Amino acid sequence: MSTPLDTPDQGGTTTLDRELEELIREENIEPGDHERFSHYVKKDKILESAITGKPVRALCGKKWTPGRDPEKFPVCPTCKEIYESLVG
Repeated sequence: MSTPLDTPDQGGTTTLDRELEELIREENIEPGDHERFSHYVKKDKILESAITGKPVRALCGKKWTPGRDPEKFPVCPTCKEIYESLVG
């Protein structure tokens, strides 16, 4: 006799494992010049990330978990351009 947990694609541990693998893939730090800049992110998302540890996505598309002082880096030119086009 099978149980719902034994049947893939109907929930259970198989689904959880697949969802976890997808989250891990999505949360990888993106390589490139983005690491040299401070990025624009909604304030509430920064706070949420500080509490939960979840990564944030900047206006330019960079996805990472904040953990450094943004004052020590120049502003991302792509984020700045997008922000100025939204408010200006």
